[in-house]
Amino acid sequence: MPFTISKPMRFGDCDMTGIAYHPAYLSMLVDVNEAMFASFGVTWKEIMFERKLGLPTVTLNLEFKKPAVYGDVLDFAVHVRAIGRASLDLETIVTVGGDVIWTVRQRIVMTSLADHKSHPWPDDVRAGLTRYLEPSHDA
Repeated sequence: MPFTISKPMRFGDCDMTGIAYHPAYLSMLVDVNEAMFASFGVTWKEIMFERKLGLPTVTLNLEFKKPAVYGDVLDFAVHVRAIGRASLDLETIVTVGGDVIWTVRQRIVMTSLADHKSHPWPDDVRAGLTRYLEPSHDA
């Protein structure tokens, strides 16, 4: 089951015509990912400042389907597709009123802030992510 959350399209997220400014989507995506981790009790603040770990995105593939406009409510569905030793593959589908607005495939890798090398998922983080892990679609 995906992690779901809704976010409004704010005035500051739009260009002068009221259409979503695409870089604002990336900021929203960060907020959504952060909220997903918080949903299982692990804050990014804790990960970064207490555990000294990072969560950089290493790949990002966005596809825009149709524009969102000021006042729309964007519904995010974050699908955990795979959890590796230190990697996390996500697919996020963003809809407005049931219509797909944009999608993104993303790989995040947990790293040590000391040396910026990959670091295995801590057990509690892996357990939380597993809550949203979906069966593979590979045949």
